[in-house]
Amino acid sequence: MSYDIKKVAVLGSGVMGAGIAAHVAGAGIPVCLLDIVPNKLNEKEEAKGLTLESPVVRNRIAQAGKDKVLNPKARAIYDKDFGDMIEVGNLRDNMDMLGDCDWIIEVIVENLDIKKNLMKQIGEHRKPGSIVTTNTSGVSVNRISEDMPLEFRQHFLGTHFFNPPRYMNLFELIPGEDTLPSLFEFMSEFGTRRLGKGVVVAKDTPNFIGNRIGTYSVVNVISLMEKYGYDIPKIDQLTGPIMGRPKTATFRTVDMVGLDILQHVAQNVVDNVDDEAERKRFEVPEFFKELVTMGHLGDKTRKGFYQKVKTEKGKQTLVWDIAKKEYVAFVPEKSEVVEAAKKEKNSLKALISGEKDENQFAWEAIKNVLLYSAGRVPEIADDYKEIDNAMKWGFNWKKGPFQIWDSIGFEESVERMKKEGETIPSWIEERISAGEKSFYSEESIETPYIRIASPKNKTVLDNGDASLVDIGDGVLCLEFKSKGNTVTDRVIDTIHRSIEIVEKDYNGMVVGNQGGNFSAGANLASIGQMIAGNKWKELEDLVYRFQKANMALKYCRKPVVAAPYGMTLGGGAEIAMHTHAIAAHAETYMGLVEVGVGLVPGGGGNKELLIRNTENLGKVNLGELTGHVKKTWETIAMAKVSGSAHEAVRNGLVRKSDRVVMSRDYLIDEAKDSVLYLHEGGFRPLQRKPLKVVGTNGKAAIQYVIEFMKEGGFISEYDAYIADKIAHILTGGNVPAGSYVSEEYMLEIEKEAFVSLCGEEKTQQRIEYMLKKGKPLRN
Repeated sequence: MSYDIKKVAVLGSGVMGAGIAAHVAGAGIPVCLLDIVPNKLNEKEEAKGLTLESPVVRNRIAQAGKDKVLNPKARAIYDKDFGDMIEVGNLRDNMDMLGDCDWIIEVIVENLDIKKNLMKQIGEHRKPGSIVTTNTSGVSVNRISEDMPLEFRQHFLGTHFFNPPRYMNLFELIPGEDTLPSLFEFMSEFGTRRLGKGVVVAKDTPNFIGNRIGTYSVVNVISLMEKYGYDIPKIDQLTGPIMGRPKTATFRTVDMVGLDILQHVAQNVVDNVDDEAERKRFEVPEFFKELVTMGHLGDKTRKGFYQKVKTEKGKQTLVWDIAKKEYVAFVPEKSEVVEAAKKEKNSLKALISGEKDENQFAWEAIKNVLLYSAGRVPEIADDYKEIDNAMKWGFNWKKGPFQIWDSIGFEESVERMKKEGETIPSWIEERISAGEKSFYSEESIETPYIRIASPKNKTVLDNGDASLVDIGDGVLCLEFKSKGNTVTDRVIDTIHRSIEIVEKDYNGMVVGNQGGNFSAGANLASIGQMIAGNKWKELEDLVYRFQKANMALKYCRKPVVAAPYGMTLGGGAEIAMHTHAIAAHAETYMGLVEVGVGLVPGGGGNKELLIRNTENLGKVNLGELTGHVKKTWETIAMAKVSGSAHEAVRNGLVRKSDRVVMSRDYLIDEAKDSVLYLHEGGFRPLQRKPLKVVGTNGKAAIQYVIEFMKEGGFISEYDAYIADKIAHILTGGNVPAGSYVSEEYMLEIEKEAFVSLCGEEKTQQRIEYMLKKGKPLRN
């Protein structure tokens, strides 16, 4: 049987339900968002003379959920316009909406009886063959559907999103006993390709995979904290990035999640397993329960393990003192053990290998999670890789438990465990007996999507900072590998060499990588060194070569497609903008941000954004053209960074004709498909065309805006100085309005502005501040 999801219903409009609706709408699918009918009027409704029968009242709860995700501050949806795809209603009047839906998602209270009752109502209104899922985080999927007919159960399963649905990659699929295999395969593919999620197959066990392992790891750390007598700040120091976990470490993470939520999830295991030892593992300590009783639930109540308060000296962070049972001032301390481990290449191995108490604590914390995770195979998952992926995608761990095991030494760590009297799961012993020395190897990693680093892909060119890799079908991939994927001398050299190679022997090229972000932009440290050494000719040559590299991309005789994702800033954005097409991941944060360090875009970004904002205007007068130039100026001068790929389209950084891809994993595949589509369609290289500019008249109009902003205190005097430089470039310099100029002319005045700003003291201060502090200076 074939499946297709053209419309979705989300039942429950709380934080999760509304977030799921926003994400589904962001994937381009219409959504019905339903919730309960209020049982009383609020003050505003009474003042308006409304009644409980008024539709606006009856749909109020669902509408409130929709309004929250459309609030720009929530950042729950890619673009506010997608809100038009969310239709609200209620669970009493609008259940007939389900008849048009191909996927119905239940996201209501974690109560088995209430969920089972809702399933009966869904059964009365759904069309045969429609998919029904529950977003439960711990209630048994099979028990929820056990009273329903076979046809319903065959089309029922668990689809567990993690909060917030837009940003958290993990998507747990939990098949029921009767779920059709074909349906399950479809949902796995749909979750990956259409929703852009990392799909993990879980079994119908308490808390599934992510919450089972994640909650254990937290409770385990708290138990060890009491054993070692450490305080909360010390634990967060030892269990943060140094352990391959987020900066929020243990207790700040719990504050984000909610103490009550974590206690509920832990209690779910206690209530639903028979093994007494397993129940004890999930018992949260008394001090934790006391905080929940007091209502200190974390960020949502503005106090949990940490609390931020306003004082005469400004904001201050307090932390809960377990012994004193009160908040005390948080005083950051550096751990010698952590600092020493940071200096080692394998920092985690160094952390667990020393003789100090902190080393022993870290070893026990890691060891317990490894053994617990291994002990849950095949109980919660048949494949240990599912556990690794769940922890990386759902809890932002750098490595999953079994990847950690590899990194600290599989065989030697098992021997250490045995010496300490630990029981090793039989399947682990069997792997060692069979001669397996690790869980992963480069050769054994197989993915359904293109992995640039795969040994199967031939490296054509590599200079350390960038490489050119053959990804098949006559397509090359230009991959950045410098720190932060910044644009360095060697990256620029590789761009030039790559164009020569692809034009000679290949069908086209993808510009993309699979690191943390597409590119952080220019190598600011290198620019700072040139300035400090008064190497002005060298700096000018660097800018010139970067401009030439981008022009080579733009006028390449073979199709070139960029695959940006994450931070795509400054020079990274300029590279992407000079390609023939873009396949952007939905989470692409793109912008020309050079003003933050006292500069202007130097790689052709001014010129290229101007072209994008004016190329399809047709015949317009100079006044209309000036309006579009102003928009371009504003985007650059205000260093606007898109909150998504869709917003990048709105800002003109990505064209409407370009693709937005939901799945980060398949981004290179999609970009490669675009290259082949262009190649097979008879690709024609771009022809150079002159640009019509608004000249000195247009510059005067922008200068009026700059003066207004400066006088109003919206920008500093130096901001105004840089903004004027941008206006000078975008209007074509000192030429009459309506003049036609070449791209090379535009690049020349851009280069002059860039290099001249490098000689300014305040720009140098901004560069130095950014390098030291990691944030812009407004001087």
